[in-house]
Amino acid sequence: MTVPADFCRVPEAPGLPAGRLDAGRCSVQALVRGDSGVGTASPAQRWLLVEQPGPWGIDALTQSRFDPAVAPRLAHRARAEGVRVLLIRRPGDRLADSRRRWAYVDGRPGAENMWWSVRGSDAELVDAPWDGSVGEPADGPVYLVCAHGGHDACCALRGRPLARRMPADDVWECSHLGGCRFASNVLVLPHGFYYGQVPDDGAELVTAHARGRVALPWLRGRSGWPAPVQAAQQTARGELSLLGVDDLPPRDIRRLSLAGGEVERWVVTLAGPDGDVVTEVESRPSEEAARLTCRAVHEAHGRTWHVRLLSGV
Repeated sequence: MTVPADFCRVPEAPGLPAGRLDAGRCSVQALVRGDSGVGTASPAQRWLLVEQPGPWGIDALTQSRFDPAVAPRLAHRARAEGVRVLLIRRPGDRLADSRRRWAYVDGRPGAENMWWSVRGSDAELVDAPWDGSVGEPADGPVYLVCAHGGHDACCALRGRPLARRMPADDVWECSHLGGCRFASNVLVLPHGFYYGQVPDDGAELVTAHARGRVALPWLRGRSGWPAPVQAAQQTARGELSLLGVDDLPPRDIRRLSLAGGEVERWVVTLAGPDGDVVTEVESRPSEEAARLTCRAVHEAHGRTWHVRLLSGV
């Protein structure tokens, strides 16, 4: 596969060197191999966003300027309640602009919303209600661009310039989203759509969501849906031209093979506008083992997804 001429070029931006990404970086190699990000969105459906400017280490919450005495307590509560914590900061890391904001986000289908609040201290987050009962609702889509260079260099080298250039009203840099080799990675909230290898300034993605649609070429999946559902939706959306954010919700998923096998198969049924859309989904290891992140010590096989529409076409 030929890598686009501008993919390896790092856009000029304050604090970042201009030039080209090392050809050995995971995001460059993933594009060379033709890795697909489909089916790789997070299982999370609820998030806690914590504004925290400044540098982030590998573990952003505990290796940042967030109160170190509070961080373990906050992480414990988040794990217990199934809420994913993400640190956020405005593009450019402007310390003077920080208002110590935080947000609770509910991405569950039918309940999608997010609420912004301001904390007086980090400790307030441990006891604050995470249910939408406090804060001001967000006005529209919020775009989080993974820029967590402490976790993987590709995220900073590709994510930070994108965050600065994205033509949207509410854009933040965020900590690790997952799938570093698909940088630049973007999470659109509150629905929880994951995108990877977002090109240029992301204008096409922003335009799509302003119209209540997904940007299919870069879509990894909707957070919270099982990976087979994400893969089935991707193929069905493309074949049926159903790009609305709420199109093709899952109705049923039936496993046809034993869990954990080399090849796994499912029948996934989606709700279409004119009746059920039934798909057969197969997952198997990639043919080529590779370092899936820049920090990986060993090579591994990713999963590839193969979908066939059985009915509803």
